[in-house]
Order: sequence, then structure tokens, then C-alpha cells
Amino acid sequence: MALGIIEQLAHCSVRIETTLKSGGAACGTGFFMNFLQTDTEAIPAIITNKHVIANSESGKFHLTLAKPDGSPDLGNHQQFTIPNFESLWIQHPDNTVDLAAFLIGPLLNQVQQYGAKLFFVPLQTNLIPSDLERQDLSTMEDVIMIGYPSGIWDAVNNLPVIRRGISATHPSIDWNGKTEFLTDIASFPGSSGSPVLLANIGSYMDRNGNTYMGSTRIRLLGIHYAGAMHTATGEIKIVTAPTSTTAIPFTQIPNNIGVAINSKRLLDFEPLISKLIGGHELPKSN
Repeated sequence: MALGIIEQLAHCSVRIETTLKSGGAACGTGFFMNFLQTDTEAIPAIITNKHVIANSESGKFHLTLAKPDGSPDLGNHQQFTIPNFESLWIQHPDNTVDLAAFLIGPLLNQVQQYGAKLFFVPLQTNLIPSDLERQDLSTMEDVIMIGYPSGIWDAVNNLPVIRRGISATHPSIDWNGKTEFLTDIASFPGSSGSPVLLANIGSYMDRNGNTYMGSTRIRLLGIHYAGAMHTATGEIKIVTAPTSTTAIPFTQIPNNIGVAINSKRLLDFEPLISKLIGGHELPKSN
């Protein structure tokens, strides 16, 4: 049975577990993305936030295996443990942009050597809206966020949690001068690195109130990395979504306002990846 659009998108995400150099553990979200795509090939990567993999000694991915017909073999997934985890990520060149990319080509080659095949759905760069298309959106658009809030996941079937909300500021307007926008969606530890997708299934309305029936619109608007918190003293602060799996004192209370990085910043990785694969050995995993 063919997977529906949302079922496919559920397989674009990946749970990231890290063992920290301090000895602690953390959990966050990543998603699969294809870069430098042509008609015949692409460079697959996992995208997350820099702070998800910061200070990590090792990391784990849980990847679903594929059936012979290419469909996901739910309940059959493999864990990959990768040492020197943080050092293998490509950091976004702008220090103020909390994004990192992990090239997974070597990992895929390793799996294929054993005759196995993984099932995942990489997002394509053509899902990133152009500036003109983004400007034509409404301030309030339906969005979904796919990830692992509070580390919650379907551990048997290796599936994430999908949350639904709206854009809280216009996706084309830089919030406080940064290439970011706000979402009205619940943000909890573990959500860091989640893709924020415009998700109109079957119909949608444009900014002028015109309705398009029988049309589906999927766009990668941003990457969640932070949320607004009320502190114990009543202040409101923007803080990166924590990843620690240990108990956190309730001195900060999320108010369901998330901060997403404009997805166009993902395109900044393409020249870095092109240079890396052009003359250097790709990162390896065990």
C-alpha cells in the first residue's frame, strides 16, 4: 500500500541520541535532506541544530529497514552508534545560525555492503520556498512539526510525533532582524532540529482569501531550534530547546511559541558540501 503524504513525511525525521563528554545523555531531532540534487544523484544528509550535537562524545541514530518491495519494514529498525560524533558534523558557516549537517553516504554504503536497505524519506531543496513564494504566504499558515518532544517516540516502530500549529509571524519577515520566524506550536525538550512544514492537504487559501480546492501544498518553511519561556520570576526569554534527558526543574515554563530558522539557510550548506566531496574523504561511521 502506497504511503500518503503525511505518512511519508513521518519518515523524514530521525531521532538523535547523544552521550555527552560530561557523561550525561541528550536527545534531539534531525531530518533527512538531499543536497546538490541532479536527475540521477544527490548527496543525502541529516540536518539538526548545532546545540543538539554540542559536546557529544558519541551519537546514535535509529533507522528503519526497508522490505524487498522498498516499503518501510515497521518494527524492524537498526541502531547505529557513531564515535567522535560532534566532529563529524558540518557546522553552518554563520555562527549565529544554529544548524549542522551530517553526510550519511558512508553509512548507507556500509548498510548496503551487508545486503540491507534503509527506508527514509529525504526532503528536497525544491521544497524550500523562494523569497517570492514565501512573501506570497499569509502571516497565519497551517504548519506541522515532526520530531521527538520530551524524547517521546514509538520505540517499536521507530516513528516520531507530529504536532500541528500555525505560523505566528510572517514566514518571510525576519523576526528581530534574524532569518527566523515564530510558530504557535508546542515546544518541549527533544524538539530541537524538527522540520517545520507548511502542510495543506486537499485545499488551501492564499493570503487574499482565494481557496484552491483539490490542491496539496507542502513546503519546508523552517527548522525549530528555540522557544519562548516564562521564568520563575515572570520574565519571558527565548531559549534554545533543551535536549537533556534528565529531569529539568520547572523554573521555565514553555508558552507554546517556537522559533524556527528560515529554511533558506539550508542552502548555505551546498557550497561547503560541494567542496568537501570534491577533494576530501567523507566522514565515516562504525
